[in-house]
Amino acid sequence: MGILHRVLSPAKINLFLKVLRKRDDGYHDIVSVMQPISLYDEILMEMENGSGIIVSCDNANVPCDRTNLAYRAAAEFFRTTGINRRLSITIKKNIPVAAGLGGGSSNAAAVLRALNEITSQNISTGNLIEIGACIGSDVPFFIVGKSCIARGRGESLEPIELPKFWYILINPGFPVSTQWAYQNLNLTKSNEDINIAILKVSLEDTVGIQQWQGLLANDLEEVTIGKHPEIKEIKDALSAVGATGALMSGSGPTVFGIFPDKDKAEEAFGLLKGAFKQKRYTVFLAQGL
Repeated sequence: MGILHRVLSPAKINLFLKVLRKRDDGYHDIVSVMQPISLYDEILMEMENGSGIIVSCDNANVPCDRTNLAYRAAAEFFRTTGINRRLSITIKKNIPVAAGLGGGSSNAAAVLRALNEITSQNISTGNLIEIGACIGSDVPFFIVGKSCIARGRGESLEPIELPKFWYILINPGFPVSTQWAYQNLNLTKSNEDINIAILKVSLEDTVGIQQWQGLLANDLEEVTIGKHPEIKEIKDALSAVGATGALMSGSGPTVFGIFPDKDKAEEAFGLLKGAFKQKRYTVFLAQGL
């Protein structure tokens, strides 16, 4: 029996996502505000003598080969540190797959942070972020582990304090490819200059949720709604039960609604679970971290 380590791997939501331009490396420059939330995958890691990385998952839609981001994170960590051990990674998925919630990137970040602890390498957060950026654009955010304004392709991060609002998330049960969403985005429309300082002050203002939720924006939402009009219906359903704002997260298709307090969120959660009982939709209740 080797070293057993259990970690929780949170989802994220994008409260703000503006796509500025396509870069020469094929990625896009963005400005995004991301917040981790209390919806978690569970990861069990066992390290022992030997070599090789084995990934298993209870969701058949998750690849368990070298394309898995958790696998890639472990392989890159071992390559960087020169460590050669046998590692088993077991993932229990609670975060929907290809849902705009960053589940795969979160898994990769959780593996990097856990391996750093297990092996006592004491790699700095900055160096872990460099490793994570090679794996996926959202991995650095999950390594930081708190709300951030993200720039560049997502690797330039400025931590920010956000209100710990309650969220209802509704996932309609089909995947959306992030690559597809960006490829179909119309970048010919003018993107206004984004004043980061003003955005930060506005987001950190907890006085009025009405003013705060007016900042919600996602350039990818129109693209995904064009192919999946169900997303607009979900937004309307969230507004109908009292959400003060509703937005698609990332490239979708998950939509979240914002609720200022737990009681209102729980009441709306019950109503929405009943309303979508006959559909394949999954409804979650979570809080910002």
